[in-house]
Amino acid sequence: MQTGKVNQRILSFMEKRDMDIQALSEAAGLDPQFIKTMLEEDAYPPLGPLMKIARALGVRLGTFLDDQDSSDPYIVRKAEREGGFSVLDSTNKAPTLNFYALGKGKSDRHMEPFFVEILPESAKKKTLSSHEGEEFIVVVSGLVEVIYGNKTYELKPGDSIYYNSVVPHYVSCIGKEKAEIHAVVYVPE
Repeated sequence: MQTGKVNQRILSFMEKRDMDIQALSEAAGLDPQFIKTMLEEDAYPPLGPLMKIARALGVRLGTFLDDQDSSDPYIVRKAEREGGFSVLDSTNKAPTLNFYALGKGKSDRHMEPFFVEILPESAKKKTLSSHEGEEFIVVVSGLVEVIYGNKTYELKPGDSIYYNSVVPHYVSCIGKEKAEIHAVVYVPE
């Protein structure tokens, strides 16, 4: 999975805004060591922290994902879906989620659509996160567990969930088989 461009783009925006790691961590409300590790190890952060970094740098989340602009309508064929990025477990660096951005060529978008593979590793350490905005998920295959606040929901293929992302949440698969979802994230600008 591709991670190489995100840290370079974050560093570029930090440089343009004359921000060091400490300034970015304060503006984003994130631990400076987390940001340093993410930038040095080229680790792709979970969406919550990445959204906070985007907001602190004054850019859209999609700015870190975009490669090129495209006109309407923007179509991504399943067979042409580009390699995405992996979110790694913070302890053993094993991938927990593989994201495939489905809108990264559309520059004027207001939502971030993804196809996501949720790996069994995701169920081992459940760290809830929150961020501004909303999320909508449709389960394509497998069983999915969504922790939302103090409640837990089990979703099957065809089920969907729509929630306010400011409430702490976590999405993982249930069992030893990966699950697949379509997810749309909206972050107000």
